[in-house]
Amino acid sequence: MTDPATRAAELLKEHRESIDRLDAILVYTLGERFKHTQSVGRLKARHDLPPSDPAREAQQIERLEALAEEADLDPDFAKKFLNFIIREVIRHHKEHQE
Repeated sequence: MTDPATRAAELLKEHRESIDRLDAILVYTLGERFKHTQSVGRLKARHDLPPSDPAREAQQIERLEALAEEADLDPDFAKKFLNFIIREVIRHHKEHQE
């Protein structure tokens, strides 16, 4: 029979391994997302379109808040996270236009 401290250490290790895998998924997912938004930025620059689309951004924020609620994630956190990403995307789009 395993003592409680050893079992706790094993569980902690398992959780940390899962967290590490999820962090990798997040990084690669963000990398893929930014590849697409960079392409969008180049497309917008070529066709003289504005770097931001407030209606789309509002729609995405609303969508992400709903997804966050479904995933049992704080919708306010999800909104802040998406706003951060949107700011970065717009910054990249502006760079393409310069």
